Amino acid sequence: MDDVKHKARHKKALIGTVVSDKMNKTVVVQVKRLFMHPRYKKYVRRNAKYKAHDETNRCGIGDKVQIIESRPLSKGKHWRISKVLEKAV
Repeated sequence: MDDVKHKARHKKALIGTVVSDKMNKTVVVQVKRLFMHPRYKKYVRRNAKYKAHDETNRCGIGDKVQIIESRPLSKGKHWRISKVLEKAV
């Protein structure tokens, strides 16, 4: 077979707010989304919480951050912090 070159895959990125920073090198990020219900044509809000790796413990509660997917770092942690968009006051 020919040598198969894999294309660089774009990783998913989400923007959310840090709701917990009590763990070492881990934060919990809440991501809110708004979508239209397919049958009722009404806008519905949904929240999801993701554990994200924060290597330097730089994030605090209330910070707005961007997270990107990564390899599994633990049982429930598959995301990491890529940028801190806004620091909480």
